[in-house]
Amino acid sequence: MKTLNRRIASEFLGTAFLVAAVVGSGIMGEHLAGGNIAIALLANTIATGAALVALILTFGPISGAHFNPVVTLSDAWERGVPWPETPHYILAQILGGMFGAVTAHLMFGFPILSVSLHPRVGVSQWFSEFVATFGLVSVIWGCSRTRSNFVAFAIGAYITAAYWFTSSTSFANPAVTIARALSNTFAGIRPVDVPGFLVAQLAGGAAATVLFRWLIPGLRERAKDTVIPHEREQI
Repeated sequence: MKTLNRRIASEFLGTAFLVAAVVGSGIMGEHLAGGNIAIALLANTIATGAALVALILTFGPISGAHFNPVVTLSDAWERGVPWPETPHYILAQILGGMFGAVTAHLMFGFPILSVSLHPRVGVSQWFSEFVATFGLVSVIWGCSRTRSNFVAFAIGAYITAAYWFTSSTSFANPAVTIARALSNTFAGIRPVDVPGFLVAQLAGGAAATVLFRWLIPGLRERAKDTVIPHEREQI
């Protein structure tokens, strides 16, 4: 149980810092860009990708650095995370994401919570989230099995790129999506648009996991090391 508590705390903190980086850099980028959305997005992209690398390297040896319910569910499906632990991981990620949004708001003098008015809806947005999450889970499954020393950099690089090649700017994470609905800033998403994103993200993660089960024989035997090899103790 002590090991599980450490992993839950790691997932909470890692997701909190990730969302603080996403929301905070969005606020800073928009403030400094002088109305140039491309510059604001570039700032948001660089900060998010860099933060992901640092956070995975920091918290990966403790919890695996999932920071994402789709990753946790995919790992549980492959018997990496025991199913009884899965709700603990996911709750920590969602609460951590909310805390990260609050933290970013406080750092920039915004209201603690502000429901987003930023519309992100439509088939192209949902398909983008499917593609973004499919790609993210593919990178994780492909890299973490044989190149665990490089997985943090691979994930950071992929998310940095996916910000620009998807129309949704690659949320690819239900916990981050929920947290961003509580932030009426550059990085926000209207709460009414959240369910469509979540369905697309879950479908993308499931599709990638099914594919890599075929591409990498014996995937389940190595799933316990997702995203990075870490402590394991069942409750």
